[in-house]
Amino acid sequence: MTRLTGGDTSLLRRINSAVTLEAMRGGTPTTLTQLVGDTGLSRPTVEGVIEDLVAGGLVAEVDQEACTPRGRGQRGRPARHFRFRAEAGHTLGIEIGTHGCRALLADLTGRTLDSYERPIPDATPAEERLTLVRGTVAELLRRSGVARDSLWAVGVGTPGVVDAEGVVQLGTALPGWTGLDLAGRLRRSFRCPVFVENDANLAAIGEHWQGAARGMGDVVFVLAGLSPGAGSLIDGRLHRGFGGAAGEIGALHLLGQEDAPEQLLAPGDEPLTPLDEDAVSRLLLDARAGDSTALALRGRFLNRLVRDVAALVVAIDPRIVVVGGWAAGLDGVLEPLRDRLSRACLRPPEVTLTELGAEAIATGALRLAVDHVEQRLFQVEQP
Repeated sequence: MTRLTGGDTSLLRRINSAVTLEAMRGGTPTTLTQLVGDTGLSRPTVEGVIEDLVAGGLVAEVDQEACTPRGRGQRGRPARHFRFRAEAGHTLGIEIGTHGCRALLADLTGRTLDSYERPIPDATPAEERLTLVRGTVAELLRRSGVARDSLWAVGVGTPGVVDAEGVVQLGTALPGWTGLDLAGRLRRSFRCPVFVENDANLAAIGEHWQGAARGMGDVVFVLAGLSPGAGSLIDGRLHRGFGGAAGEIGALHLLGQEDAPEQLLAPGDEPLTPLDEDAVSRLLLDARAGDSTALALRGRFLNRLVRDVAALVVAIDPRIVVVGGWAAGLDGVLEPLRDRLSRACLRPPEVTLTELGAEAIATGALRLAVDHVEQRLFQVEQP
């Protein structure tokens, strides 16, 4: 809570409003008397704050009879009840992936209302991809009957190294992505703040919020693919590194000038195209069918993935490692990870598959938007 240093009445009103909304954020209807007890404010102050919040559309009075049904012998008017209007605005989480775009629409608390996904070819140029992303959002809003002006914040996940301003400093997975001011370009389509972050980082945030890492402070999420990446949370906070490149384990092979990941799964001399997941899927199916060549290639790739993850785990010492991406479907991916980590680490972490699956990145992006809303509603910074 900000401590007042003078007679700034507008600041005092903002603090009282934030304290009152914080007490109501759970969504359960509450009375003025309960709010006085929960906030420590006087009743006249609470009454004034509630009046302002109702006028602003953030709080609504609920049906008194529904909250306090009259019992036999009950006298007097029932207490007035109020609730926080989570539907007063909306948040949006977007994943811009190599093969498509996924968007999640939620209320101000982050409760998902609807989603929409659109495939996008991996070779699509940057300008066309941005147009398709905007179209994905437009279709989601149209289907949901939500006005664009009701959006309070938008979070976006993308492959690549992203700086704090939302500029993609390095993005080899998407054509024309390196150097793209993605946040700046998308802000032209919205009248609200837009936040951009690396996809693996957001997947870690998503799993920590609603997935396999709920309630755990130290987390590593592995976005496994031909060029794997990872996101890390330390004490529940995202670790981005100085330039936003923390967790880029797909580049570790360069240290020893070893085969690139796409070469490890190549059945011949020609490496796979890094984005050719269809070819990877065919190879994995062959491995499941017992094809000896495919089994050997899969084993070689898994060994590299396990080594890369182990390097990060030794540095971070997480409580849990969550595995997502297409490698989440690999037969036996967890056991090699557990075995190698048990031998490489003083304290092996728990290893599990993603609970959120394909929605992990968009969920983390949505959490970025919700964080902004919560800061706006429930926190006050003194000028």
